[in-house]
Amino acid sequence: MKNRLKAIFALLVLAAALWALQARHGSLPPLATFLDPVNGFWRNNAASDAIPETLSIAGLRGQVTVVWDDRHVPHIFAANEDDLYRAQGYLTARDRLWQMDFLSRYAGGRLAEVIGPRVLEMDLLQRRLGMTWGAENFLKGIAGDAAMRRILTAYCNGVNAYVDALKPAAYPVEYKILGYAPSRWTPFDIALLLKYMAWDLTGYGNELGLTRTRQAAGEAVIDALFPFFAPFQDPVIPAGTAWAPAPSPPVPSRNGAARPGAGPVAAADPFGEPVGSNNWVVAGKKTKSGFPILCDDPHLQLTLPSIWYEVQLSAPGLNVRGVSLPGAPGVVIGFNEKIAWGVTNAGSDVLDFFQLRFRDSRQREYAWGETWRPLTWRREEIRVRGNKTVVENVPYTHLGPLPFAASRPGRPDWIPEGAAMRWTGHDASAILDALYRLNRARGYEDFKAAIAGFDCPAQNFAYAGSDGRIAIWHNGKFPLRARGQGRYLLDGSDPQSEWAGWVPMDRVPHSEDPERGFVSSANQSPTGDAYPYYLGWDYGTFERGRRINELLETATGISGADMARMQGDALSLRARTILPRLLAILNTAPLTAVERERAEGLARWDFVHRAESTEPTVFSRFFVELYKAIWDDDLERGGKLFLAPKADVTMDLILGDAGSPFFDDAATPEKESLADIVVRAFRRALALLQEERGAFSPRWRWGQANPVVIGHLGRIPGLGAPALAVSGGRGVINAASGGHGPSWRMVVELGPGVKAWGSLPGGAAGNPGSRFYDDGVRDWAAGRAVELLFLRSAAEAHPRIAARTSLRGKR
Repeated sequence: MKNRLKAIFALLVLAAALWALQARHGSLPPLATFLDPVNGFWRNNAASDAIPETLSIAGLRGQVTVVWDDRHVPHIFAANEDDLYRAQGYLTARDRLWQMDFLSRYAGGRLAEVIGPRVLEMDLLQRRLGMTWGAENFLKGIAGDAAMRRILTAYCNGVNAYVDALKPAAYPVEYKILGYAPSRWTPFDIALLLKYMAWDLTGYGNELGLTRTRQAAGEAVIDALFPFFAPFQDPVIPAGTAWAPAPSPPVPSRNGAARPGAGPVAAADPFGEPVGSNNWVVAGKKTKSGFPILCDDPHLQLTLPSIWYEVQLSAPGLNVRGVSLPGAPGVVIGFNEKIAWGVTNAGSDVLDFFQLRFRDSRQREYAWGETWRPLTWRREEIRVRGNKTVVENVPYTHLGPLPFAASRPGRPDWIPEGAAMRWTGHDASAILDALYRLNRARGYEDFKAAIAGFDCPAQNFAYAGSDGRIAIWHNGKFPLRARGQGRYLLDGSDPQSEWAGWVPMDRVPHSEDPERGFVSSANQSPTGDAYPYYLGWDYGTFERGRRINELLETATGISGADMARMQGDALSLRARTILPRLLAILNTAPLTAVERERAEGLARWDFVHRAESTEPTVFSRFFVELYKAIWDDDLERGGKLFLAPKADVTMDLILGDAGSPFFDDAATPEKESLADIVVRAFRRALALLQEERGAFSPRWRWGQANPVVIGHLGRIPGLGAPALAVSGGRGVINAASGGHGPSWRMVVELGPGVKAWGSLPGGAAGNPGSRFYDDGVRDWAAGRAVELLFLRSAAEAHPRIAARTSLRGKR
């Protein structure tokens, strides 16, 4: 009997094991499939790094030569454009197929199709925001452009040539982990990627919080805490620049008159700033070579695979090197033999919400002037893995989608209920044509003509030419609005609230060959108050922009190596500006011996966020706690603020208005002074650090307390990089912090022979088993740049060439 029970038990265990191997577990595939020695994850190893001598790609008209450098970057040489873009699509898919697929699914609200119901709300949000509608509008906009349609078709055909030849054993490992297969690539996927980038860089707003704050606290508080021109700013185009006057657009009669309901309050965050980046160009009179040097480092979410894919594209009339967006043709940031360009996010306001007034509770018609207009409905179908298809009918107005007619799960707290959304990213766009022209530009006039079509996302385009010219353009499609229009929720029943047109492209802020010998941007205000068009008010704080300018103003004999080092600068202007005032208060406070020791350490600090230093950890936590002590009580229920002022306004208040009522903690019966909350915040910061990291020790070093984490794009554990100790942080030039930072660093020195250096926080490959998956991470973390190989022909010899592949059409 005992032996029989053992046998039965063994059979049950075997049956359970077999079930476990064959069944899906949530979003994970059956283990038997994943562990399959023939088709499982074992096949995703470094063997994929082998470079074939020849490849056959359906549709190629001529021979294409790919030169691979020692960092696995492809340098593609083709005899015609169709073959060039077909090869680019094929090779990008070879290295980054799953990344392309995942981002397109995310942008288009199609993740639930392969992951299941746990991401359904994410998909529904993308559909409600009109991302698929915007992608369709993009394709409609290029329907009459045969040349652009041909480029998209060639690129997609290249991707699909790779997909069609791909066997399950060779699927990227993420497909095996998540248990689904690649799908064919289309122009619609490319359009979705472009809308994803546009939303990532411009899809934010604070109209709701400001409208509530104005209703609770009044216009005077808004003017003081949320000024049109923030303190300490050193604008992209220097203050004092003369501007031609502009016509005045109609002023909405009831701007911001709508009354939103109650809702969540934004938490106080001194580092809560829009997406950022740095770029600058120095003229030849300040450089060692006598030619301009351009520098660019766009700050984005850091992921593996890296957001950018390095490539060189060469065909008749074209030889360009830089980074591309995986899944789309061309080079986004880069250089050719004659020019270089780089971008930072403009930050100007291109999204407004219009509070609607419905005719009745059915919400089928909305007021517009003296008439009622019917809503239209867009049917969105979302397939859900393991569940029924979900159908969402999204209401639209003539302005755009109505994401949330009423409160429901998945609504971001900054998006108002009952408000239509007008966003330039929903419009048709010439962005790919702009990049096409930019890649081929031979001088400044070509550059200007190209960027005129780069509409959304708006960017600060920095330019350097081999002829010595330099420039910067705050470039994009900006709504023509009265001053402050769109700062609050707009009255969606007033036709005068609608945008009156667009700021003329030749009147957007720009600077050409300035006398000071450099141009720069770091997401700060584009201009001073004298600029005649209203572009917005919510820009990045001053620190990076001022630091860049102070370094460039005194620099002479600059080399490319100097500029690469400057991209790693970690001095904090925030600390240098505010810390002396805070230390003066602490010097007269009754501190303990341990507290006094930490304060003295801050007094000796040189304001540089070095990975091995402890002072940045103490200062950053001190400032966070002080910021929260000032604003949290006003943001809590019953307070009069529904949005926290920025760090620059807070610093200005500390330095210039010690008697401000905002320093009093409304949650206590006492009346606190600035000195009271400074001492309280310092003590709390030290107590929290000790609680989190133990007694003062090397564990308080900045690199350990604030590591940079480059996670996997799909948040799959084990496929990201180890935590990195980096000298830098938010608010400094090397703005690497948490999972955010420079996604690509580039330095280009123009001249008879272009030289360039770069750094990617990742690698060329998307396969975690490849040595090129994250081979650039260590150099990036250390601030080291590598010279970028830029070839003039496919036959050129160079010691860093690893191999060549000949691509031919299939017979």
